[in-house]
Amino acid sequence: MDSSQKVWLITGTSSGFGECLVKSVLARGDFVIATARTLAKIQHLTQSENVRVLELDIISGEVAIKAIIAKAVEFWGRIDVLVNNAGNGAKGIMEESGSAQLRLQYETNVFGTLDVTTAVLPYMRARRSGTIVMIGSRTSWRPENPSTGLYGSSKAALRVISETMAAEIEQFSIRMLIVEPAAFRTNSLMNMPYYTGNMISDYEEMREKSINWYETINGLVRGDPVKAMEVLTDVVRGEGGAAGRPWPLYLILGDIGVAGVSEKCHKMLKVLDDWRDVTTGLDVDPQA
Repeated sequence: MDSSQKVWLITGTSSGFGECLVKSVLARGDFVIATARTLAKIQHLTQSENVRVLELDIISGEVAIKAIIAKAVEFWGRIDVLVNNAGNGAKGIMEESGSAQLRLQYETNVFGTLDVTTAVLPYMRARRSGTIVMIGSRTSWRPENPSTGLYGSSKAALRVISETMAAEIEQFSIRMLIVEPAAFRTNSLMNMPYYTGNMISDYEEMREKSINWYETINGLVRGDPVKAMEVLTDVVRGEGGAAGRPWPLYLILGDIGVAGVSEKCHKMLKVLDDWRDVTTGLDVDPQA
């Protein structure tokens, strides 16, 4: 292994972004530790001598995850890049779903992801080097569509946690990258059923329209996950279109993603400007 080669640990590699990223990384000559909840789904990746596979359920708890990460480090002696890709997309009306469904969504997309990250960080801190990649979502910026609150809020929470963590780990020369894709042909929003365990009649029409939307959206999505993961690999390795550019904390992927985040930022700036005379000047009056 030469100095230019990196060791990547990627979660959720059985399909979608994870599988595409494994192939992209291998094409650059790097090494991959690919994980999934069941090994049977990723055995085809072992055709390359630069791949090792591990069974990793990110909601299995801190103790179990630390043991798996320790085993992962033994393969090549280090982990240079951690990509937190594993997750799922819960769907449901917020009032119908309630806190129980929200907790389930956070268990995977927030707490499980954090457990993997904190298991890897000690090895990166010891070497004073590393890159943490969090796969978020444009939905966290545009969650106004009915039924996206469970998923979108979990990814928003992940973004805020990652922003804070980025400031905390920078001192150890560890980089954070928050990747927020939109409308790519993956199964992130299709791998969980729409929650209908507490149907409220007032939401009947909205729920039906929402379910129908999910049933048709796959055929309309144009984003190519292969191209998206090539960009991610470029950024981490400082190659291609990323060569010579400063490190970005955020990486918004796809035309719809860029448009959505831009629209949200402009919306917030307009509110700030429109209400500035009402919302400022609220400090304690100076003593006479």
